[in-house]
Amino acid sequence: MARVVERIEVHGTVQGVGFRPHVHRLATALGIDGDVRNVDGRVVITAAGESEDLTAFRRLVRERSPAVSRVERLEVCRLPSTAAPPPGFVVRESRAGAVAGPRSVPPDLATCAACVAELFDPADRRHRYPFVNCTDCGPRATIVEALPYDRVRTSMREFPMCAACAAEYHDPTDRRFHAEPVACPACGPALTWGALAGEDALRAAVAVVAGGGVVAVKGIGGYQLVCDAADEEAVGRLRRVKRRPRKAFAVMVRTVEDARRLSFVDDPGPLRATAAPIVLLPRRRDAGLAPSVAPGMAELGLFLPYSPLHHLLLADLARPLVVTSGNRAGEPITTSDDEARATLGPLVDGVLAHDRRIRSRYDDSVVRGRAVLRRARGLAPDPLPLPTAVASPVLALGAQLKHTTALAVGDRAFLGPHTGDLSNAATFAAFEETAAALARTQGVEPGHCAHDRHPGYLSTGHARRWPAHRRIAVQHHHAHVAATAAEHGVRGRFLGVAYDGLGYGDDGTLWGGEVLLATYRDYRRVGRVGTAPLPGGEAAVRRPARMALGYLHGAEDFGVGLDGCADALLERVGVREAEVVRRMVARGVNSPVASSVGRLFDAAAALLGLCDDATYEGEAAVLLEAAAHGEPDHDALAWRLHHRDGLWVYDPVPTLRELAAATGPKAVVAARFHTAVAHATRALVEQAADATGVHVVCLGGGVFQNRRLTDAVVRELADSGFEVHVGQRVPVNDGGISYGQAAVAAARLEG
Repeated sequence: MARVVERIEVHGTVQGVGFRPHVHRLATALGIDGDVRNVDGRVVITAAGESEDLTAFRRLVRERSPAVSRVERLEVCRLPSTAAPPPGFVVRESRAGAVAGPRSVPPDLATCAACVAELFDPADRRHRYPFVNCTDCGPRATIVEALPYDRVRTSMREFPMCAACAAEYHDPTDRRFHAEPVACPACGPALTWGALAGEDALRAAVAVVAGGGVVAVKGIGGYQLVCDAADEEAVGRLRRVKRRPRKAFAVMVRTVEDARRLSFVDDPGPLRATAAPIVLLPRRRDAGLAPSVAPGMAELGLFLPYSPLHHLLLADLARPLVVTSGNRAGEPITTSDDEARATLGPLVDGVLAHDRRIRSRYDDSVVRGRAVLRRARGLAPDPLPLPTAVASPVLALGAQLKHTTALAVGDRAFLGPHTGDLSNAATFAAFEETAAALARTQGVEPGHCAHDRHPGYLSTGHARRWPAHRRIAVQHHHAHVAATAAEHGVRGRFLGVAYDGLGYGDDGTLWGGEVLLATYRDYRRVGRVGTAPLPGGEAAVRRPARMALGYLHGAEDFGVGLDGCADALLERVGVREAEVVRRMVARGVNSPVASSVGRLFDAAAALLGLCDDATYEGEAAVLLEAAAHGEPDHDALAWRLHHRDGLWVYDPVPTLRELAAATGPKAVVAARFHTAVAHATRALVEQAADATGVHVVCLGGGVFQNRRLTDAVVRELADSGFEVHVGQRVPVNDGGISYGQAAVAAARLEG
C-alpha cells in the first residue's frame, strides 16, 4: 500500500505533560516515520505510514494521551509525497512564532508516585533530593519564561544537565525524556539555610519546626510559612506574624489516611488531584490540632504534599503542618530570595531557600468538593473556553478583591492565578506582573482591556492608561453571571442571579443582590434584594454589628421595620455607637445604600451574636454558615416579595426580624435563615421567568461560596423546572470576574 504523509496539529494542554514522548512511543510501536515538536502552544507532528496505521495513530494520540494532558482537537492535513520524512521517528527542537492563536502554559503538577518512590529509595541517585521530577510531575507555569515550553525558556536553563540527567532527557524509553525541569544533586538546584546547604539545611529547618518554631520555606510558586499544626503557641505566633487574627490556616498532611484522622473524607479525588489544591472538608472535633488553626470553623482546609520538599518535611517531622502563604495579610506572596530574607527573615526562625528562580507567583488553589474557590497553582493558567472568539487579544483586568487577571486569545481565556486584594502598592505591582506574564507567555500584545465600572478600583485606574476606544467597561454583576454562563457554554438569554458583597450599579448605588436578564453582550435588571445603608461605608463592611444597625435604622421601607427586636445587639454596641449610626443614616452622611446579600448575611450574623467585627472579608458569612453546619432542613424564616419601580424585590426585613426574635438554638435559626434566602431567590427567579419566558439560570457572586445556600437554591430552582448552572472550574467569587469580563468583551467586540 502507498504510504501517506500527514501534518497533525494537536491543540490543548499538550506541553510540559510528557506529550512528545507519548507521541514518540506510539509512532515507534506502529512503525510511523516522522517527527514531533512543540510549536508555540501546540504539538505538531509530521507522520508517514500506511493509511490504516495513521488512522490508528491519530486515535491513540488522543485516547492514550498522558493523564495530565487535555487534547481539545486534532487538525490534520495531507502533505505531498515529496514531504515524506526519513525513516525513524524523532523529537525535534521546539519552534516559536510559527502558528497564531492561543498557547497553553502547563500548570504545575504534584510530585508523582514514581518520583516519591525515588525520593525515599536509599539506592536511588535522587534519594532525598528536594527537586526530583519527571514528565508526569514538577514545576511548569511557575518556571516558564516563554513558549514553546523547553528548558531554555524556563528558569532551569541556569542549571546545565550533568551527563546522567542528559542521558535520561534524550532517551525515548525513559520517563524523563524531555522532562524540562530534570535535575539531580550533581547539577540541579540546592537548598540553603543561612550558611548551610543541601541535607544540612533541611535538617536545620526540621529541627526548628520540631522545636516549636516558625520557618519560611521557598515553595513552588512562592514562599510559605510553616509550623507544627498541633502547637498552639507556634500557631498563635504565626497569626501575629501574618497579622491574621482569625482566618483559618490550611494544614498539610502526608496521606489521605492522615486527612481522615482530621476530617471526614467521602471523596479523596480532590486531595489526590495533580493540582493538589487545598480541599475544604468537614472537620473532626477530636483532631488534636491547635484550637487557633481554624477557630469557629466547621471545615478544615487540608492538602497533600505537592513538591518533593514538602514530602521530606512531612516525613521527617511526622505531624500535620500549617503551610500558609509567605506574606502578611493584604500583601502578595513573596517570591524573591532577597525579599524573603528582608521581609520574612526577621519574623521567623529561619529561611529555607533554594536557587531555582520563581518566574510567576502562584498561591495554592482552594476547592470545596469539585468547585474551585481559588484558582491558582496547579489549575491556572489552564485555558477556559470563550463563547465568542476575539479577533485581537483582550486583557481583562478583574475587580478589587480576590483579584485575578485574564487574557482572551482566539476562543480561549487564560485566567491568571489569584493575586489577592488590590489594596496596596505591592499587590498592585503583583497584578501588573501577572498581566505582563500572561501576555509574554502568549507572545501577544493585547488590543483592548476590559474592566469593572467601579471608578475607585485600582484595576479601573490601570484601565485609564489605555485609550478610551480600547477600553470596555463591564458591570460587576454582569461579569459574575457571564462567567458562569461561559464556563457552561450557555447560549442565548439567561437569568443571572448575582449575590455578593458590593459592586458598582448602573444607578450609581451599590448592588449585590441582583436578578438580571442577560446575554453576554448586555443585560437588564429584573429583580433585586431590598436595600439598607452602610453606615460609615467601608466601616460597615469591617463591622457587621454596624451593618445590622444600618438595617435597624434605614432598611428599605415596605411597612415592617426592626424596631424592638434588636435589644441584644444594641446592648453590645452601646448607646453612643447606636446613636451615632442612627444620626448618620437619618442624615444620609457617609451611608451609601446597597442591595447586598453579602451585607445581609453580615447583619444576620451580628443579630445572632456570631460576629460583631470581621477580621477578614466575609468572616461573618462564614461563621453564619458554620453555625448551621450539620443541621437538617428547617422551615424558612419569614420573607416577603414586593413589586417596586418595575422590579420584583425580596424584602429581607421580615427575615431579620424573626431571626432576631427567635429563642431556639442558633444553629436552627441560622439554618432557617439560609432556607428563607433560598425560597426568596426561587420566588424572584419565578417572577422573572414568568415575565421573560427564560428558564436557564446562572448563579454568580461570592455569596454562592456558601455551600448550604447554593445547594438549597439549586435544589429549589431545579424542582421548579429551571436549568441551573453554578461555577465549578471558575470561582463564583471575584476571582471569576476577569473571566466574565473577557466573555462580555468578546461578545461586544464581535458586535
